[in-house]
Amino acid sequence: MRSRHHDIADDLRQQITAGRILPSERLPSEAALADRYKVSTVTLRRALAVLQTEGLVEKIQGKGNFVRRPHRKIMYVSGWGILDPWTAAEPALRVTVRSTSRQAHAHSATLLKVPMGSPIVEFTCLSREGDSSHGLARVYMPRDLVPLEALDDDSTSREAVTRFAFFGPPPAAVRETVCARLPTPDEASALRIGIASVVLSITRIATDSTGRVVEATLLVFPGDRVDAVFTTHHVIDERQTQG
Repeated sequence: MRSRHHDIADDLRQQITAGRILPSERLPSEAALADRYKVSTVTLRRALAVLQTEGLVEKIQGKGNFVRRPHRKIMYVSGWGILDPWTAAEPALRVTVRSTSRQAHAHSATLLKVPMGSPIVEFTCLSREGDSSHGLARVYMPRDLVPLEALDDDSTSREAVTRFAFFGPPPAAVRETVCARLPTPDEASALRIGIASVVLSITRIATDSTGRVVEATLLVFPGDRVDAVFTTHHVIDERQTQG
């Protein structure tokens, strides 16, 4: 049987989505809501916790519970990791980039298909609009393929706004694996989201014309802050067009 707090969460959610309770509007006090629904404050807080996890309600200490404004979404375009021009042009959207030279550990070595201990560079890119984080990227590249200027954090931040990675020459092929999952504790902390929030996770492997992995990227976007566009290209075999 459904718990009472789920019924209360459903009712409040319906009021929010229908516009009867507006974004930034303060909800009645917990005591008032508990009295309205004829439940204890413990049950009422469980209902609010459901809505807080979903990102519909935000509790501000000392002020109460407020309906959250919907996050503006960014658009990720598959294949090249490009943000759409309208998103990239927004001055409020900032991407910070940090680079670290290191030796490949088990995971990064597997992604790049290099021996353990090989010299690589790890880039960490975090896109943010005010206090709202929109995306996290961890980019791994063999050290010999990283342009010297890409190691300057200040110089790469603007390029990362529109490319979100690919610091080297354009790759010959890109393979992306996509899934929806819960964030790791480190991802939740970096993106400032709850550990029960759903994220869109993309693992992108770029190779050159010889098949060498030139870049491996782990992208994580909060599920309510991104639209991802994937395009299928049909390849026509020239032998089928002849004769």
